[in-house]
Amino acid sequence: MSTHLLIIDPQIDFMDLPGASLPVRGADADMRRLAAFIRVNGRAIDGITLTFDSHELLDIGHPGFWRTPEGAPPPPFTQASHADVAAGRLVPADPSHLPRVLAYLLKLEAQGRYRHMIWPVHCQIGTQGHNLHPEILDACNAWEAGTGRPVVRVLKGLNRFTEHYSAVRAEVVDPQDPHTDTNQALLDVLLKADRLLVAGEALSHCVKATVEDVIAAMDPRDAGKVSLLTDAMSAVPGFEAQAEAFVHAMSAAGVRLATTVTWHRAA
Repeated sequence: MSTHLLIIDPQIDFMDLPGASLPVRGADADMRRLAAFIRVNGRAIDGITLTFDSHELLDIGHPGFWRTPEGAPPPPFTQASHADVAAGRLVPADPSHLPRVLAYLLKLEAQGRYRHMIWPVHCQIGTQGHNLHPEILDACNAWEAGTGRPVVRVLKGLNRFTEHYSAVRAEVVDPQDPHTDTNQALLDVLLKADRLLVAGEALSHCVKATVEDVIAAMDPRDAGKVSLLTDAMSAVPGFEAQAEAFVHAMSAAGVRLATTVTWHRAA
């Protein structure tokens, strides 16, 4: 039986460490536990996929993309609604983007999974914050050297006009950009595994969205193939309730809940 480990966005900017721009409380300890898990269980893991949140400075999820009526960028953690933008309470810094942004927000809100949040600048390509947690990097390098198999790396979020929490697809697909649509190659890798282990950050957003999309793509009878390593994922502060509801929903759907200590190949 094959076992695949999916590690979602284990990047410096999400760690509760000095200099991180969007720290998730508990993330550093999560990743240290996960790195130890990889070292101990490496022979039982047949494949590893790492996803990377990957943004430019002027991204729809960053303050510099937007302007308040006073002409300044809004503060991080401002929520942008379709009603706010339509009324001019918050607008794109480039006025030509207004129709595109309104269409995006309308679709996002109609889906009901997330409201649009303006985050601190995070995981900007080329910055230290975009890099892997060093313990995860070391553990994955050791796994590659020991198995002779490459870790698969998946970048998401490169389109600056749509949020891309899920590694499977953007929250709103941009018809002009096929990279925002379903990543079928990734899904094929994940769905063919007999056991899919999931860890990473943040539980309330990118882990949640990715797992929901993976589960939606599989036969409901196969949900038990998926295990959440619950001690290797944490919620963005303030979104703990959403994370708890997600875990409860996945457990009810048949997804297994495990930890880096309790999981074993025969689970």
